[in-house]
Amino acid sequence: MKLNTKLWFDPSRLLVGGTWRDAEGGGSIPVENPSTGEAVASIAAGTPGDVEAAVRAAEAALDGEWGAMTATERGRILIRWARLVEERAETLAHLESTDVGKPITQARNDATALARYFEFYGGAADKVMGETIPYQAGTTVLTLREPHGVTAHIIPWNYPMQILGRSIGAALAMGNACVLKPAEDASLSALAVAALAEEAGLPAGALNVVTGYGDEVGAALSAHPRVHHVSFTGSVGTGRRIQSAAAENVVPVTLELGGKSPHIVFDDCDLEAALPTLVGACIQAAGQTCSAASRVLVQRGIYAEVKAKMAAAYGRLVAGPASGGFDLGPLVSGRQKAIVTRYIAQGRDELTVAAEGRIDDDAPAKGHYVAPVLFADVPADHALAQEEIFGPVQVMIPFEDEAEAIRIANGTDYGLVAGVWTENGARQMRLARRLHCGQVFVNNYGAGGGVELPFGGVGKSGHGREKGFEALYGFSRLKTVSIRHG
Repeated sequence: MKLNTKLWFDPSRLLVGGTWRDAEGGGSIPVENPSTGEAVASIAAGTPGDVEAAVRAAEAALDGEWGAMTATERGRILIRWARLVEERAETLAHLESTDVGKPITQARNDATALARYFEFYGGAADKVMGETIPYQAGTTVLTLREPHGVTAHIIPWNYPMQILGRSIGAALAMGNACVLKPAEDASLSALAVAALAEEAGLPAGALNVVTGYGDEVGAALSAHPRVHHVSFTGSVGTGRRIQSAAAENVVPVTLELGGKSPHIVFDDCDLEAALPTLVGACIQAAGQTCSAASRVLVQRGIYAEVKAKMAAAYGRLVAGPASGGFDLGPLVSGRQKAIVTRYIAQGRDELTVAAEGRIDDDAPAKGHYVAPVLFADVPADHALAQEEIFGPVQVMIPFEDEAEAIRIANGTDYGLVAGVWTENGARQMRLARRLHCGQVFVNNYGAGGGVELPFGGVGKSGHGREKGFEALYGFSRLKTVSIRHG
């Protein structure tokens, strides 16, 4: 073990039915620190047999102590869990920073958000109510919100803590029993948080964690005939496979997939207020964010000014080790670096580089660093303006008027988040209604932020909603009861 922190769990084991155990086949996967390229730990390589054991454990929890708990009791456990996350926040942040490569300041924010998710869903657990429906005389009709049962949660490597919180927190609040499959590239913080759940009093089997490769563990989990709901965040290609597997069992699926989110900057905006966000919403987590604002659409009258100011900002950006307080850290893996590097090479061949940042001179040579790049005057149909790159690459596209801005913004296969910068109130509402996406931010950009705000996409950005009360509804099924009493 080379992690520079004392742990309260063994990352090389799975959590199944309240017991930390080795993977069925005894296999392991090295954990690489993307800042240095060095192995720092190992996680278990789970198998379909481990998935089967986890599903059985979840079923036993539903038939036992967990299934018998009231919503109030479930909420209290989540609140205690939130307090434990706050107490261990610094260690959790260092784990995530080491595992993912994001700057420690961003990882601390993620730990804070995780605690807030558990706090929010703990408080909401006993506030999801049914309705009474006027019907025939002598009949009372009511609706009940009930858990699906066993729910599967396949989360990505870019925001393990936050996405665990918004997915697992909502599912447990509704009384489901969960099987979690973290990404093989980033499982440490998920395992640590699961260990804290035991301290919070979560009954054995209510949360099970099976680490491993997607084509083994993820495939077995999404196709399992006794899993009743699947939640997945990740790529479009993997989302298709998961949805297809779940469809064989006629199981509902929540998909939060990719994005090509636009900032739309009109000539009446408060440019000085907008500029930090125009850049920051793309380079956060080194651009490895589904809601990264990777397209900046600028009205022609201020295009040259915005281009010059954004270029100056990019010229000051520095990528370096996660512990160093730089603007951005490394990409998560050599594989991801290769993908992003290919896109940048294509852009250099075909487009105009407006500006780029740099990699710190002392950054470890084996780290997966990419200097952030801003491309200008990019055709709206170019690959770099259409495809999700998942790296610190941003494109600028000019537009003439509102109609053209809407056409360009809606002109990709994705529809996750959009930012609109204008002081015109009528225009704000017109765009909010006409943009094809799940969230619209006007004169701000939350990048999906806010635990209370429903989050999800349209088109190839997926379907279903996470966060807020909408997530609770998604992790429940509605039952109608009609009582004839004369």
